[in-house]
Amino acid sequence: MSEILILGFWMLVIATIAFAPLGYFIYRYVAKNGEPFGDIEPHGDSESPVLALAEKVISKIKAQISKK
Repeated sequence: MSEILILGFWMLVIATIAFAPLGYFIYRYVAKNGEPFGDIEPHGDSESPVLALAEKVISKIKAQISKK
């Protein structure tokens, strides 16, 4: 009987450790009125150097293709 209790205890410990990140995320999500990590900008509103570089590369490729 004690083996079953010990097994149950360890299963509870492992489950607590496994689901702790999920519980923390839910706590943070509810704490900020639906904003889990504070104020963030919506996607597409800010300039990104990577997006600018990709746009330049695409325009150069289009120019090369149109020359041929």
